[in-house]
Amino acid sequence: MKRLASLLLTGIFVLTGACAHQGHGTAMAGSSSGASAELHDAAGVTKAHAQVSEMDGGLRVKVQAEQMAPGSYGIHIHAIGKCDPPDFTTAGPHWNPAGRQHGKDNPQGMHEGDLPNLVIGADGTGTLDFVAGGATLTGLLDADGAAIVLHAGADDYRTDPSGNSGARVACGVLGRS
Repeated sequence: MKRLASLLLTGIFVLTGACAHQGHGTAMAGSSSGASAELHDAAGVTKAHAQVSEMDGGLRVKVQAEQMAPGSYGIHIHAIGKCDPPDFTTAGPHWNPAGRQHGKDNPQGMHEGDLPNLVIGADGTGTLDFVAGGATLTGLLDADGAAIVLHAGADDYRTDPSGNSGARVACGVLGRS
């Protein structure tokens, strides 16, 4: 009887430990320090890879673009994690939890989702490395997620709501990495 009780207690401890470990794993996934996205155009061609990581002071956003025409492109974090082609309007507005105007040069700006222009060189590639101050992954990856959207033209850093950057030409849903 003592042996049976001992086995039952051991089983309970093992199961409790496994459940606690699973719960801990879920909590860890929720507090992960990174997210990533592949941005595709309306035809499904990959145009960029984005990595977002939490750091002291904000979110670091790194984007590597490929197969693009040379020039400057507006790129923003959008409030909804949905990228339905052809126009990607399902990504919603810029991520803007503080309810500000658009752009670093706007006296009432800026959205937390505002990023500097992505500059593409003659070889069709470009990179962006920027810290969105004060932003967190928990705030960004809420119940409806978030996306990164690439626009057809350069952002003027002032005009609300999107910096006059034109149509949405590529989009990627951010997922924990």
